Amino acid sequence: MTLPMSSARAVDLRVEPVDDVLDRVEQALQVRLERDTVLRKRRSVGARTGRDTWVRIERRRLDRIDGQGWNGTECAATLTVIDKPTWYAGLAWRDESNTAMWRADETSLLPGNPVGSSVLAVDPDLPESWWQALNSALDALAGQHTTRLATPDTVTITQAVVTEAIRTAFPSIFETTITRWAPAHADLNWANVTGPRFCLFDWEDWGNAPRGLDSASLWANSLAVPALADRVRRERRDELESRDGRLMTLFVCSKIIGPDAHPEDPRVQPARHMAARIMEELQAG
Repeated sequence: MTLPMSSARAVDLRVEPVDDVLDRVEQALQVRLERDTVLRKRRSVGARTGRDTWVRIERRRLDRIDGQGWNGTECAATLTVIDKPTWYAGLAWRDESNTAMWRADETSLLPGNPVGSSVLAVDPDLPESWWQALNSALDALAGQHTTRLATPDTVTITQAVVTEAIRTAFPSIFETTITRWAPAHADLNWANVTGPRFCLFDWEDWGNAPRGLDSASLWANSLAVPALADRVRRERRDELESRDGRLMTLFVCSKIIGPDAHPEDPRVQPARHMAARIMEELQAG
């Protein structure tokens, strides 16, 4: 059984009943989910198991699943020299509404708690070892090979997607061609990394992306804490100061200061300031 839901409305798993889904996953994976540990998000649900593992369950609309599938967490098991959870098993099935798919993945437990919410409001005061591990992970990831394309926000990233986002927000930028593509996590924010021991998790959207996407994303999610945003830029300077890195910075800024920008978002003004600076640099050649 799956959730009794209408295809005509948005589905938010923070409020939808999910007992039938949890029952199905338990039966398929032959595992007991500890119901008092269930963590609900808008499109995913997670829980600890009785064998000291973690199961993440996601619902995704069919129009957000392309020909490469959406088994990113399983495929990430092939990546090496990166601190991430170990993948053990998974399953997927089609929603009876025929508008979405479900996927469950069982992995090892995280070595600590997430650093915070996706966008931080206070400095997490991470140790130097954490920053070293971040740099090692991102550099190692970019040096590996995959045929997957990244799907940030569940949208496959392409040159056309990058161009449209940047030119819509910054019409004066005409040359948006990306020259370097490399494997990226594609959802790097403070809710997907642990501390004080570094671990990068939630790999469902990883794949090839413009070089600098991950660094720019983490920087953007740090803008409410200026010192933290500056630290990210210092650590990832080589990527962010390259032409592709500048374009990725504009790409993430376009999502913050675009037409749907929240007037009280503390990231809006610093994003506008950085975007103006980068446009000057790009136009200066």
